[in-house]
This record gives sequence, structure tokens and C-alpha cells, in this order.
Amino acid sequence: MPAPVPPATETGAIRDAWRLARGWARAEPWAATGLTAAALVLIGLQLALDWGFAFWHRAAFDALEARDGAQFLAQMGVFAALIGGLMACSVGRLWTKQMIGLRWRRWLVLKLQGAMLADGRHHLLATDATGTDNPDQRIGENTRWATAIAVDLALGLIYAIVLLVSFAGLLWHLSAGFFLPLPGGPLHIPGGLLWAALLYAGGCAAVTWRLGRRLAAIHQDRNAAEADHRFALVRLRENSEAIALIGGEADERRGLGAAYAKLEAAMLRMFGTERKLMWLGCCYMPVAGALPLLLGAPQFFAGAITLGLLMQMAHAFHEVTRALCWLTENWPRLADWRCHVARVVELERALETPPALPGALRRKEGATALELRGVALTTPCGRALLHTPRLTVAPGERVMIRGESGSGKSTLFRAMAGLWSWGQGEIRMPSRRASMFLPQRPYLPLGTLAAALCSPAAPDAFGAAALRGALARCNLGHLAPRLGHVARWDRMLSAGEQQRLGFARALLHRPDWLFLDEATSALDEANQAAMYALLAAELPGTAVISIGHREGLARHHDREWLVQAGRLAPRAGWVAGGPRARRRDIATPRGRLALS
Repeated sequence: MPAPVPPATETGAIRDAWRLARGWARAEPWAATGLTAAALVLIGLQLALDWGFAFWHRAAFDALEARDGAQFLAQMGVFAALIGGLMACSVGRLWTKQMIGLRWRRWLVLKLQGAMLADGRHHLLATDATGTDNPDQRIGENTRWATAIAVDLALGLIYAIVLLVSFAGLLWHLSAGFFLPLPGGPLHIPGGLLWAALLYAGGCAAVTWRLGRRLAAIHQDRNAAEADHRFALVRLRENSEAIALIGGEADERRGLGAAYAKLEAAMLRMFGTERKLMWLGCCYMPVAGALPLLLGAPQFFAGAITLGLLMQMAHAFHEVTRALCWLTENWPRLADWRCHVARVVELERALETPPALPGALRRKEGATALELRGVALTTPCGRALLHTPRLTVAPGERVMIRGESGSGKSTLFRAMAGLWSWGQGEIRMPSRRASMFLPQRPYLPLGTLAAALCSPAAPDAFGAAALRGALARCNLGHLAPRLGHVARWDRMLSAGEQQRLGFARALLHRPDWLFLDEATSALDEANQAAMYALLAAELPGTAVISIGHREGLARHHDREWLVQAGRLAPRAGWVAGGPRARRRDIATPRGRLALS
């Protein structure tokens, strides 16, 4: 079992995000390169506009100081051009940021979805073996924030660095003659406003880190609590009928209340930290606008600089401070982003190295027959469930397995399907592509009725005539006109209709091996006999292994096996009642079931 991923550090989150970004760039090199280049070009254009505004401040305020109306009006025209350029540049930067996030997220979501659906890994995620909770939230929500915030933060950081490098030199040059008026005489500090900006931004960053250092862990807890609460709501929706039938609303209310209380506690901790940060956040940029005026006023009053130069210095100071305060402004989002990245990476690692289910039970595919070799199934806690001697089911054989509820019959089917390995022994199975499993309640995917009928094949895998014929033969002809309708068919159809739809699905796919786990439990005797008669008539070469309780099932099988006292064994002296009946030691035209 992989070790749980600890809360991400800044460097760890950056490393993981960079690795994910490289994966997208390798998958879509032209899109990644083109969009990134466009974003960098627009950052350069933004910087040019910032310089334009800096020089506009100087020229406009010099015109005001000189009372030059014509020059001031000309500067208003320059200002309008700069605003137009700023609008176009801002929209372009937003578009590139959106497209990079969208394309990156699409690649990441499809990658995770594909990995989760490969080799039954989605089932492993549903067990305790991986420790990866709520994969739906990680793919649906965490990927969105992990990519979108990453793009925003990365482009913002690049812009802040370029802005700092550019305007730091300008501010140093403009404040080369800076001095502080002291009682003993002026104290000259070359580049004084640049040093002031560095000290001011550094102090703000230190206070921000001190106040918000626990914000990442709080976001981690909030994200997990959000996922748990949403999962509880989804369970309520999916099981609404059962809850209503037993009158379980009060218990569900308590459970949902507890889930939301956990979420609310995390939210309150987050709100408290954000309020602390707001004390600083609401004032540090306004102060950054007034501080250079305060520091530069002595030079202006002494006549050393013009009003325009003072305003240009103030603008440059503001830009340098804005660049240096990038971390201060983005600390809450950075903490949130770290949490999203950690959850995505945890899921990615669980899917890349899927843990084997614990236990010594081995399963091999590709055999020509089904073989159980000394299989002994247990619960995850080690309690013995079912023991089988050496058992072989040849192609075409039809075997029924009966036993009390909870005796391990369905668990044996899970082990055959590769979904259970708690236990010992070995199972040799035919190819999964030649097999079909019909559980008590068939899975009906979202979409049209045709899609539900054809699953797991594509909706157009079979012709319309074949679909209508399969429905008619399974006493579902009344559904044929609705093959193209989209609905929640697991809600629209009764349990009996769903089970007959499963048999219709088997008739279409024609598997060589068919495993039925209480697949007729919702049918009456007549419909049950009709479904098994269909299998005998239309799939004569298909091996059928059934779990069931009704005595009437026996006549549709060649052999009957009973689970008694934790042991699977043939029913003593039993001979099938139908035309396919044989003694257990006599080979049938379909093959032979041997016990050793």
C-alpha cells in the first residue's frame, strides 16, 4: 500500500506541478508552446504599457505644474491610447491564461480517468487498500484548481519578476539624489526609495508568513471535509428510496449534520486566518502609494525635483512594491493551490502503482477452462469464508452454486473477477474478454437505453434490429421505442426489468463464459425459466456458472454445488432434472466437471 502523501510544501508542490505541466507539454507540444509563448509576449507588452504609464505620470504632472494646457491635453490623448492598449493586453492575457488552464486540465482529467478505468483500478480505489478518498472530487474539482491556479500563479510570478527587475533600475536612477532631512543635516542615501521599497515589502512578507503559515494545512482539512460532505449527499440521493422506506431521515440528518459540522469547523479556522491577513492586506498597497510621496516630499519642497518627477518616482515605487508584494497578495491562494496539487498527485500515484489487494490468492487469465486450486477465501480481517477442493469447469459446462446467505458465494464470484484476493490458492480463468458477469442488479450507465443495453460495448456496436430483437426475446419489447431516449434507467426500470435487460445484453455479446450472481432473484418462476431457456437455445456453447437459491434453477444446469459448513462440494447423488442431465462422473457434450 503506498504511503499517504503528506501535506505539500511549496517546493514539493512546485515540483509536482512542473512535472504535470511537462506531461501536458509532451502530449500537446504545439498548443503548450504556442499558448505559453503568447502569454510571455503579452507579459512583455504589459511591461511596456507600465513603462508608458510611468513616463505619462511625469509628463502629465509636469504639464500641470507648468500650467501648460495644450501639453496636458496631449497627455490625455496619450493616456487614452495607453488605456486602450491596457484593455486589449489584459483581455489577451486572460484568454491565454484560460486556454492554458483549460487544455492542461483536459489532458490531466483524461489521463486520470483513463488510468482509473484501466484494469479495474477504480474498484481498488473504493477499498481501504489505497487510502485515496473521493477520487471523483480529485478529478472533478481538484484538477481544476490545481491547473487554473497554477497557471495564474506562474504567469503572475513571471510578471512580478520582470516588473521588479525593470522598475528597480528606474527607481534607483530616479532616487539617486534621495536624502532624509535630519536635524544635523540631510542624510543622502543613493537609491533611497528602492531601499525603502525593499524594506517595506520584506516586512509585509514576513508578517504575512507569520499570520498565514498554517493556512495550507487548514485548506487541506477543508478540502477533505468538503469531499466527505458531498459524498454523504450523493449517498442520500442514490439511496433515497431505501431511506424513505425505512424512515431513516432522522439518522441521515444526524449523519449529514456531523459531516457539515466538520466542514464548518475547517471553514471557521480558515476564516479566522484570512481575517488576520486582511488587517495587513487592506492597508499595505494604499500605504505603498502614500509612502514615496512622504519620503520624496523634502526633495520636492527643496526644489530638487519637479512634481512630475515626484509622481514618476511614486509610480515606480508602487510598481516595485507591487512586484515585491506578490507573495503577500497571493499567500492564501498559494496555500489553497498546494492542497489541490497534493490531492491530485496522491490520486495520480495511487493509479500509477495500483496496490495489489492483500492476501495470497492468485488469479491467472487465459486458461481454456475454469480451475479452482485449493481456494480458501477469507474476510479482510482473516475470518474463513469458503474453502473449495480442486475444481474444474470445462467450456460449455453449466454449474449451479447454492448456499446460505453470507456463506461466501458472491465473494467467490468477486475472486473469479479479480476483485477479491483475501485468501489462499489459485484461480485460473478464461480470458476476461470472453467472459461476462451479471450481478444481481446489472449496472446501467447514464445515457440512452441503447447504451445501457449494449454496455460495455459502444451504443452503435449492434444494429437497431438486433437491439429490438434482444429486448423482445427477454419480454422487454415495450421498451424498443425508447432505445434512443436518455434517462436514469436504473431508476426508470423495475428490478425485474433490469435483470431481463442483463440477459438481453448477454444475448447480444454472446460470451463464452457467463457468470450469474442471483441474476434472476427479482423474476418470477416463469420469467426465470424463460431466461434460462433463452440461454440454452441461443448460447448453446456458453458455459454458465450460476449462484441461486430457488429449487427451480436446478433443472437448467448440469451440476449443482452446495456450500455447507464453509466448504463448496457437489450435492450428493444429485442428477439434473432437465434434458442436459448427467451423472457427475460422466463427461457431457459440453465438457466435464471434475473434483479431486
